[in-house]
Amino acid sequence: MAQAYDSIGTGDHPVLVVHGWFGSAGAWRPVLDHLDTGTFRYLVLDLRGYGRRRDEPGEHTLAEAAADVLAVADEAGLDRFSLVGHSMGGAVVQRVLADAPERVRSVVGISPVPASGVPFDDEGWQLFSGAATDPGNRRAIIDLTTGNRLTGVWLDAMVRHSLENSTERAVADYLRAWSGTDFHTEVEGSTVPVKVLVGEHDPALGEDTMRQTVTRWYPNCDLEVLANCGHYAMDETPVALVTAMERFLNTV
Repeated sequence: MAQAYDSIGTGDHPVLVVHGWFGSAGAWRPVLDHLDTGTFRYLVLDLRGYGRRRDEPGEHTLAEAAADVLAVADEAGLDRFSLVGHSMGGAVVQRVLADAPERVRSVVGISPVPASGVPFDDEGWQLFSGAATDPGNRRAIIDLTTGNRLTGVWLDAMVRHSLENSTERAVADYLRAWSGTDFHTEVEGSTVPVKVLVGEHDPALGEDTMRQTVTRWYPNCDLEVLANCGHYAMDETPVALVTAMERFLNTV
């Protein structure tokens, strides 16, 4: 495996951090200056096909991604750890919980894809499946999922980051993985503490979706809605995101 993560902090509470579909480890840069590096040790990962692992071959499935997360934990000598996942990464960390429940201390999902996948109508599938090859589709998706309210300069920067830090194949493969994989019965009833953070302006993976899925499966789940935020809390409200995330992590 290529060098797959950045290690940030020296704290006793290890936290593995997994990016989303249009992200990479670099997508977390807006929050790094706000992290409590004395309490926590954050390992911020690149998945196969992304960032420093852009050219690494893989099948780009949730199971493979979860196995790679566990491999990083093993490499870092971590027996137990917390998990943070954004969007697609939220599905990946739930897959880790399904595969190694005894090792997971807690889970934070930031606008997480539910473990049941995401259904699409024909128009939605055309938009999302076209994103692998069409930057315009990526821009439209980012704009849509942040409420059509943010500057085009930022939208363009997000698209540019995605294009520079992912392969077309990875984007296409992972879409099928996170949208079409249903393993919620494997995590349903888990008593691991779970925190779900969603943006008030996220029309797809917002409060309503979480209440119909994730909060029903985990008895120790707390849902919090971030104000003035859509799907990309790391960029839109980084200080509020870290505050909510670490307030929870300090309790587990």
